[in-house]
Amino acid sequence: MTEDDDLMPALSSDQTRSDSGGLAPPEGLCWGSVLSCLLLACSYVGSLYIWKSDLPRDHPSVIKRRFTSVLVVSALSPVFVWAWKEVTGIQTGPSLLALMGIRFEGLVPAIILPLLLTMVLFLGPLIQLAMDCPWGFIDGIKVAVDPRFWALCASDMRWLRNQVVAPLTEELVFRACMLPMLVPCAGPSTAIFTCPLFFGVAHFHHVIELLRFRQGTISGIFLSAVFQFSYTAVFGAYTAFIFLRTGHLVGPVLCHSFCNYMGFPAVSTALEHPHRLTVLSFYVLGVLLFLILLFPMTDPLFYGWPTPVCTLTTTLGSLCS
Repeated sequence: MTEDDDLMPALSSDQTRSDSGGLAPPEGLCWGSVLSCLLLACSYVGSLYIWKSDLPRDHPSVIKRRFTSVLVVSALSPVFVWAWKEVTGIQTGPSLLALMGIRFEGLVPAIILPLLLTMVLFLGPLIQLAMDCPWGFIDGIKVAVDPRFWALCASDMRWLRNQVVAPLTEELVFRACMLPMLVPCAGPSTAIFTCPLFFGVAHFHHVIELLRFRQGTISGIFLSAVFQFSYTAVFGAYTAFIFLRTGHLVGPVLCHSFCNYMGFPAVSTALEHPHRLTVLSFYVLGVLLFLILLFPMTDPLFYGWPTPVCTLTTTLGSLCS
C-alpha cells in the first residue's frame, strides 16, 4: 500500500475509482452537498427572524433572543454533516468532530499562528491605532489584564455578539460544517471559493434591517450590501483557507473575532493622518509580509498532516500539503 493510499478515505459501495486512479464521488454528491449547505445557511439566517420585534438589531433584548436561536442552530449543525454523510455514502477515517476542526493535535499552533498572521495583515491599522491611542503601552497592558475590563466587555451584548457569539457560530456553521461537505465534491481549491458565497449571501439579511428602519437611501443601502457581500466573501475565503490548512476551528474563530474588532481598514483616515507616510508604509509592509508568510505560517505540518478535512479528497495539491 502506498502513502497516497493511506490518505484516501475508505470506499463505500457507491464510490468507485476514476480512470486517473482517484476517487470518483458518488452520483449526486455535488447536488447533495450544495443543497445541504444552502439549507444550513437558510436555517442560520432564518433563526434570526423567528422573533418578532419592532426594536433594532442592536437592542440588548433582540441580541439575547438571537443568541438563543443561533446557538440552537449551531448546536444542531453537526447533524447536517452527519445526515449528509449518511445520504451520500461518504466514508471517512477521521471522526465527525475532527472533520469539523475540533481536535487536540496541533491545537497550540492553531491558536497562535493564524491570529499572528492576521495581525500581520492588519499591521498598518494596528500601528495607526497605537499612534492615535491616548494610553501608553504599560497602561494598555494594565487594562488588558484587569478582570474588571473583561467583566465590563462581557456585560455588553454587542461586544458578546461581535467578538464571541458571531465568530464562533458563523465559523462553525459556514466553515467547519460546510467545507467537509464541499471538499469531496469540488476539491479544496474550489471549496475555498464556493463556501464564502453562502457566507456572503447570508449577510444580505442586514438589508432587511436597514430598509425596515429606513437607515439611509435605498441605493445607499444596496451599495452597502454589495460592499459587505464582497468583503465577507473575501474574508470567508481566507478563513476557509485557514481551516483547510490547519484543520482546526479555533484559528478561524480567533481571526474572525479579531477582524470584527478591527473592522475594515480605514484607508481614507490613513491618507489624512499627520504621519501619513509612516502609517501607509506599515500598510504596505503588512500586506507584503502577509503574502510572504501566508503559506509558511499555515503549513499543515504544524497542525498534524494531513488535516482531517483534506483526507476527503485524493487531489491534495498545494493547499493540503
